[in-house]
Amino acid sequence: MLTHSLFGLTLDQKPVTAYRLRNANGATATLLNYGATLQSLCVPNALGGFTDVVLGYDTLAAYERSDGYLGATVGRMANRIGGASFSLNGRTYSLAANDGPNHLHGGLKGFDKQIWDAAPFPGGITFSRLSPDGEEGYPGNLMVRVTYTLSADNALAITYEAETDQDTPVNLTNHSYFNLNGGDYAMNHILQLKAERFTENDEASLPTGRFLQVEDTPFDFRRPKPIGRDIEADHPQLKNGHGYDHNFVLSSQHAATLCSEVSGIRMDLSTDLPGLQLYTANFLTPRPGKNGTLIDRRTAICLETQLFPNAFSCYSFPSPVLRAGRKLCTRTVFRFSLY
Repeated sequence: MLTHSLFGLTLDQKPVTAYRLRNANGATATLLNYGATLQSLCVPNALGGFTDVVLGYDTLAAYERSDGYLGATVGRMANRIGGASFSLNGRTYSLAANDGPNHLHGGLKGFDKQIWDAAPFPGGITFSRLSPDGEEGYPGNLMVRVTYTLSADNALAITYEAETDQDTPVNLTNHSYFNLNGGDYAMNHILQLKAERFTENDEASLPTGRFLQVEDTPFDFRRPKPIGRDIEADHPQLKNGHGYDHNFVLSSQHAATLCSEVSGIRMDLSTDLPGLQLYTANFLTPRPGKNGTLIDRRTAICLETQLFPNAFSCYSFPSPVLRAGRKLCTRTVFRFSLY
């Protein structure tokens, strides 16, 4: 079942719609055409009720004025580009330096701040937009589609599609902050990551091109452990990110499992992408969230499926370039059950 309602008006008086998917189990996903954003995701808990497992806001004004990209689709290029520029086909493109000297999550007005077209269908909704040539400094007219579906077995699937008329970099992800308890401190969640390696970061959380082994480090999540168990360890990579803010090199399409012993909720993440950014909300500042919750540092975690960041400066990384006339299609699934 799908319903919709007016969520609010932007500062320039454009309407934003909230679309609510509901399956036969009562699980719901609320999606905004502002930023193709996942605003709410309510799934069954072990107590017989439902828990909203993503952070978000009650008002459109809060989304417009706040940082953090809560629940949004980010692009054209998710994550960081060193020096806020890249070279492609013999030309250098300058981008906004919105993360110190680097470019982050598509720029000053990336996909997260745009109003998308919406096309609902039974069990899901597709958001689409044309990113014009030159938007935020990127070349090519890029047609993007992001499709959300909510299945009968409580799986939220996100499919990303893109086509361009010029070669251009593309790296799309969803920036949801997960808290399987519905709020409060999230570092007691149990996490397992299927990754033997992660990409080394410099002091600005920018990948250097080196791959580091997780074995015998705080970055070893191959066996389930509380996220916060090693987060304050004396390790240079944790100091660089003020916690976890790192790209893991996935060794399985079943990439991660996140569990809460409080709500009894288990989330299994699968993807066809090679990387996953684990971010422990190290830079969130105190602010009111939806339903009276407090959003603050380490009150949630992000598990952002992606290509590797800073790939233009790290030649061993997979290329993020989508060639003209070719089609990008990738899929990530968050499947919920009881722990």
